[in-house]
Amino acid sequence: QVQLKESGGGLVQAGGSLRLSCAASGGTFSTYVIAWFRQAPGTEREFVSSISWKSITNYQDSVKGRFTISRDNAKNTVYLQMNSLKPEDTAVYYCAAKDPHTTYNYWGQGTQVTVSS
Repeated sequence: QVQLKESGGGLVQAGGSLRLSCAASGGTFSTYVIAWFRQAPGTEREFVSSISWKSITNYQDSVKGRFTISRDNAKNTVYLQMNSLKPEDTAVYYCAAKDPHTTYNYWGQGTQVTVSS
């Protein structure tokens, strides 16, 4: 059973930066695909970015060039560096994990990111 815990959220002004962390325990972290999703009030949860065990990355179009996902398998941690933040990035950010070719079935509790204009 994999447990995920997010940290690093907070309040930042537009144009600022935050780095989110997702720490994992249990399971074989280095083989998992890890992703970040986000959910703003009144909206569906949406995909933000993912990184495979080979460090192949994917991004939602709206965050390309601003967000960078990375992983440190020695620390069982994935990071999401968020730069040039916009008010529309405001949401609860969730970390999720899955085995390749399956669905995301491990989720963290989320961390709030608020970007003020």
